[in-house]
Amino acid sequence: MQPLSARTAEFTDSVIRRMTRVSNQYNAVNLSQGFPDFDPPRELLEKLAEIAPVGPHQYSITWGAQNFREALAAKQSRFMGREINPNGEIVVTCGSTEAMMAAMMTVTNPGDKVIVFSPFYENYGADTILSGAEPIYVALRPPEFNFDAEELEDAFRLRPKALILCNPSNPSGKVFTRGELTIIADLAKKYDAYVITDEVYEHIVYAPHAHTYIATLPGMWERTISCSSLSKTYSITGWRLGYVIAPEVIIDTAKKVHDFLTVGAAAPLQEAAVVALNFPDSYYDGLRAEYTEKRELFLRGLDDLKISHTSPEGAYYVMLDISEFGYSDDLKFCEELAAKVGVGAVPGSSFFREPVNHLIRLHFAKRNETLYDALGRLEGWRAKMAL
Repeated sequence: MQPLSARTAEFTDSVIRRMTRVSNQYNAVNLSQGFPDFDPPRELLEKLAEIAPVGPHQYSITWGAQNFREALAAKQSRFMGREINPNGEIVVTCGSTEAMMAAMMTVTNPGDKVIVFSPFYENYGADTILSGAEPIYVALRPPEFNFDAEELEDAFRLRPKALILCNPSNPSGKVFTRGELTIIADLAKKYDAYVITDEVYEHIVYAPHAHTYIATLPGMWERTISCSSLSKTYSITGWRLGYVIAPEVIIDTAKKVHDFLTVGAAAPLQEAAVVALNFPDSYYDGLRAEYTEKRELFLRGLDDLKISHTSPEGAYYVMLDISEFGYSDDLKFCEELAAKVGVGAVPGSSFFREPVNHLIRLHFAKRNETLYDALGRLEGWRAKMAL
């Protein structure tokens, strides 16, 4: 038999999704894969129930149902401060995962280089390799996860085709400042590179931090491919509704890539989600307040247990320092944490290009009762996890 594709040899299955299976195996509180255990907004569920018997149940327009694109364009125009054309500047995708892949395949050719900040959401490295491109990693240094501007320019001097920017960032919770984004933008313009953004946590940002869309900076609309989804904002990670926003000349190519990747996102779910896209600004204020409460609850609990951790500026992830336990293998630590303590986590090594194995990632997108349960289990982790 001939060998299979060599391009997949450099990465494994998703460690994040694997840790959900491990959590399920041991009936652990799953703080590994980032999905909530509470319901989406009531209006969404009622609309879905209304649509179920009547449809639409067949294909929508490949790049998104007309009313969905119009509602999305109106919402994003409001937040981005720029009029988005629903008919030329949007492609609706099967989640932000496909949005990122479509963006990568739209921009890059085999052999092109792409800058990826490390730590990074694990899909980015795989997306780059599957596209036939070569990743260039630039460190975000804990605990603030700042980058060195000279190191970043060194990466740009290698003439990459694009840079991937996750903002707010997974797993670090970093929210890039306007000053940092300006540095990135200036380098992208200087070296004629695109910026592909992942902004799925755009509405989960903690005061005094604020989210800035890099596409809105001077000269950046033309070279930014903005990817996001409805998953985190409306607590519907299983609906798989994402999108790409970019200038029409870029979207024309992204439409073709998307068409042959997945044909189109689910028609009935697009129809139901229109109601969420029409929510007033008060919904997003409430979302921020809800996650701020969960953040404070969880971080306070970790502090009470004297567990060293990061303090996220956005998103809903916390990284714990497990150096005290002496494990050289953080994946083994996470597997034993699920088995012995009953809490699911993700090994930090799955996010870092650098040899980092003393951090693990937890998330707090859970009901308060679930977070209290997890903290109660972690109370005895030192005795149970000692080597």
